[in-house]
Amino acid sequence: MKVLHIESGRHLYGGAKQVLYIMEGLAQRGVENLLACPPGAHIAQPARASAQVFELPMKGDLDFGLVGRLRRLIAAEQPDLVHIHSRRGADLWGGLAARRAGVPCVLSRRVDNPEPRWLVKLKYRLYDHVITISQGIRQVLLAEGLAPGKVSCVRSAVDPKPYLIDYDPAGFKAALGLAPDALLVGTVAQLIPRKGHRHLLAALPAVLAKHPRLQVLIFGRGPLEAELRQAIGDQGLSGQVRLLGFRDDLPAVLGCLDLLVHPADMEGLGVSLLQASAARVPIIATRAGGMPEAVRDGQNGLLIAPGDVAGLAAAMNRLLDDAALRQTMGQAGRQLVLDEFSIDAMCEGNLAVYRRLLNA
Repeated sequence: MKVLHIESGRHLYGGAKQVLYIMEGLAQRGVENLLACPPGAHIAQPARASAQVFELPMKGDLDFGLVGRLRRLIAAEQPDLVHIHSRRGADLWGGLAARRAGVPCVLSRRVDNPEPRWLVKLKYRLYDHVITISQGIRQVLLAEGLAPGKVSCVRSAVDPKPYLIDYDPAGFKAALGLAPDALLVGTVAQLIPRKGHRHLLAALPAVLAKHPRLQVLIFGRGPLEAELRQAIGDQGLSGQVRLLGFRDDLPAVLGCLDLLVHPADMEGLGVSLLQASAARVPIIATRAGGMPEAVRDGQNGLLIAPGDVAGLAAAMNRLLDDAALRQTMGQAGRQLVLDEFSIDAMCEGNLAVYRRLLNA
């Protein structure tokens, strides 16, 4: 079996890492992988271990020429199936290219934001099957009129091995110039509006009143960086909140956090939640999208309503007040990841969809 994967992201964020996991697992199962990605995309180099990589210009939703470029690639390489993993034009133009070439096409849907029913009716005709990374996203598509037999859920996964280590919180705090007794709360997400960083900043005064030695570490980069930096200064939080950018060594430091907070308004599943759980960090997230599948309320974290600033502050204070509860939830989170979010299960789930389509 030969599969052409299309990933238009330039950075190796959660979605692109899932593509790497899938291709590595498929290669181990005898599948020949091809990857189409933008020139200079961070996925290109690591992908070469499990796929033949083709770097093509991918300029977004208005890049009509992408249809032709992908169609020529399909004609030259003759894949049995095309798997589209991202949006930003790759979904529409990749689907058209596969349809014109007469090759079965699968779309991975990683976000839970709704689309107009008329668009769903037109756009999703391009795909033979849709794979969602959570049941939450699947329910969104079903509510918009997609036939149940056309949509399967194969959850995202995380490689737990880098997080199954002994962490050194004291050394991490010392490296940041923090006191040994400081409590560390982190967020790991792109700096974009739907990740809800503004809710965290709004909740902090009520939390700092009880925990004045709290430090908040914001991992990630994105277009909101300048705006967030300004808001941190305007709200007098510069001494308690740090923007740490993108960290290549995240697995080595994530387990030093006392708590991960992810107050996103929308989220397909949340790979950073799985990573935190693997590192035995308890989580506060919202009841949006697929997050309740990664964070079981009262088991490995707490869930609040999206945008509930008071609820977020109360949940943070509850966990920061109780070290024993944090430890219990952290251990439960690691077991949840090991039991339900393995890379093998994700690869087998995708492969089962491929086989079903090709056999049909």
